[in-house]
Amino acid sequence: MRLPLLTIMAIATLQAVAPASAQTYDPRFPVCMHVFTSGGRGGGGDYFDCSFTSLPQCQATASGRAASCDLNPYYAFDEPPPPSRRRHKKVY
Repeated sequence: MRLPLLTIMAIATLQAVAPASAQTYDPRFPVCMHVFTSGGRGGGGDYFDCSFTSLPQCQATASGRAASCDLNPYYAFDEPPPPSRRRHKKVY
């Protein structure tokens, strides 16, 4: 009796686990719009649209919608590396 019960519990646990999803942020754009949707039958969801080059551009698109604009945490900024520190020679 114990083995069938454990088997059923294992199957139920595996089915309850949510499937993994891919990365939601596109690292090529600095701003993302987080869109909130309301689905049918009481279900809702949300998604990220990372196709904006500036915060004002995203805010204009999000105007009048259930959405917010945020900076992309995975954006690869084109910043130069910090300058190297030079060593000064001591003169005696």
